[in-house]
Formats: sequence, structure tokens, C-alpha cells
Amino acid sequence: MKRMVIVFLSVMVFGSVFVNCKRPTADKNDVSDKVPVKVKTVKLGRVVQSIDYNGDIKAEFEVKVFSKIPDRIEELYVDEGDFVNKGDPIAKIFAATIEQGVRQAEARLAAAKAQESNLLLEYDRAKRLSKENAMSKQQYDTIEAQYQSTQAQVEQAEAALDSIKSQLQDATVTAPISGIIGQRFYEAGDMAAPQLPIVTIVQMDRVKIHFNVTESDLGKLKIGQEAQVKVESYPEQIFKGKVSKISPVLDPLTRMAKVEVLVDNRNKKLKPGMFARVTVITGVLKDVIAIPRYPTIERTSLKKINGQNIVVKNYSVFVVNEGVAHQRDLKVEYVNHDKIAVRSGLQVGDKIVVEGQNNLRDGMPVNVVEEGSDS
Repeated sequence: MKRMVIVFLSVMVFGSVFVNCKRPTADKNDVSDKVPVKVKTVKLGRVVQSIDYNGDIKAEFEVKVFSKIPDRIEELYVDEGDFVNKGDPIAKIFAATIEQGVRQAEARLAAAKAQESNLLLEYDRAKRLSKENAMSKQQYDTIEAQYQSTQAQVEQAEAALDSIKSQLQDATVTAPISGIIGQRFYEAGDMAAPQLPIVTIVQMDRVKIHFNVTESDLGKLKIGQEAQVKVESYPEQIFKGKVSKISPVLDPLTRMAKVEVLVDNRNKKLKPGMFARVTVITGVLKDVIAIPRYPTIERTSLKKINGQNIVVKNYSVFVVNEGVAHQRDLKVEYVNHDKIAVRSGLQVGDKIVVEGQNNLRDGMPVNVVEEGSDS
């Protein structure tokens, strides 16, 4: 029995040696088991701080032009898109009744002036006779009162004529400002109504965008800060403007404040009514460790802070050192759409994985297929 055990052990040892002799020796430079990755070298850079809001584009100035006379529109001289100067005619309102009133007022003024002229002769004669004591004081006072009454009638007739002429001028509706006809609400022959404007005139060399900001963002905003505006009509173009107004009060219901951004629009590409995405630049972090956001691994967790559940975002990257990827947790100073300003967790010169990180785990060997730099 002992002999059989010895023979069996001898066969096992021989087989093990034979297998080990046939197995190839592992090569440290063998890349077949390594994950291919692309890396970038970390450098100091700058990260732009900003806040994003949405709003509607409006003309910087928009004036509604009404007819003071509620009557039929005889002629319309403008159409949407036309440019008008201040004082240019917009429309002609039917005013036959007013024209007749002007003629009547002119006739009343002429009659009053004729009566004034006749009484002036009599009044001059009365003054002469009164000085010569050839007329009683009572007669003189009567003639003087008649003359003064006639003068008052002339003044009233002149005022009435001026008033009716002003109404006649209102029959020709003119532009109160220079600008572009934004909308036209009537056609020739329509009845002009007091509650509806004939046209709107807009000035579009600059446009404004209004949006409401939260109480937490309000402290970051200042008059004069740069704003970048994007619209769907020109997706590749950024229009630059500035913060022009910040409301001094908040809406008590929404706890938000209204902010206005003015944007140069000399080429008239931005149209009132367009939907705009506004990015206000609130600051720039310079000479910080800045990495692109896309290669980071983002995780959200729920933490209880001061008795409240707060959603917290955690960031990490893979750093390659001597052919091995190590996952590093980052402490972040600021995050925007494109970049992350890192407070700790990385150093200048570290090589972070920018492609292939989704296939990695901490401590895995990697094969660097491409290397670049990022700032």
C-alpha cells in the first residue's frame, strides 16, 4: 500500500513539472490584457463662472401708436418692416366733420374780429370825448365794457380755432419715434378703435432680454457684467451683451428678481419674440487646476445637513501612474458646462484618463494609446 502511494505522488509531481514547462512566461510588456486609454496631462488654466437663464427677446423701445379720432381709416402709409422717421405719416383718419368745424371756427373768429374793429373805433372816440368832458363817465364805462367783452370773444374764438385745428392735425397719425413698424393691426377702411393701436414702432439697434433670477443667484449679479446670448435661429453664433438692470425688489410670491440684459443688434438678427438662452459671466478663476468635465465620473448622493436632505455631487477621475489606473476623488471648487476647477485630488503633471474610463476599475493596468495636454 505504501508503495502505491509513493508511485501516485511521483506521477503528480512529474505532471506538474511538465505543465509548468509548457506554460509561457508572462511578459510585463504584454498589452493584450491592458485596457487602452487616452490621457491628458493636467495643467493650470482658467475656469469661467456663470449662471444660465432663459428669456424672451424684446425691442429696446416699443411704442404703440393710437388714433385720437375714433373714425374710419382712409389711408395707411406703412406696412410691417418699414422704417419710419419721427414725424412721418402713419395713417389718415376720415375727418370731414372736423374740417367743417374748422371752417365754422374760422367764421366765428372773423365775425368776432370785425366786431372788435368796429368797437375799437367807437372806444377811441369815447376816450377822446371823455378827456374833453363831452361824454359822461357812465357812457364811457359802457362802451369800454363792450369793447373788452368783444376782445374776450376774439380770444375765445382763436382758442376754439386752435383746438379744432389740433383735432384736424390728429387726423393724420404720425410716428412719435424713429424705428421699424413691428406690427400693423388695421387695413384701410377699418374703424380705428381707442383700445387698439394702429401700429407698433420698435427700435432694434439693441434688444433687451428679461428673466427672473433666484434669491441665491442675485448676489452674484452686477450691472455691467458680460452676457452671452444664444438663439435657435443661429445656433453657432454667440451674441454679446451686458446686464443693464437688476430689480431692487423681489417678487414676494416667487422670491425672484427681474434682470435685464441689453444686446447689440445692429445687424437686426435678433427679433422681438425670440426665445433666448442667456449666460451671465459672474467671474473667472485663474491659475487653477482645470480639467475637462467630460472624463470625470459623477455620482450623486443624499446627505443630511442641518437636518435637511441635500443632494451632493461627487466627482472622480482615473489617473495613470506607471501603467496602472488609480481612481482619485476630487474636491471641486467650481463646475461649469465644460470644465471643473479642482481644489484637491490632482496635481499639475498628473495624467488623467479622458477616453476609456468607463471600462476601468481602480488598480487596473492600462495601455496609453494617445497623450495630450489640457489646461
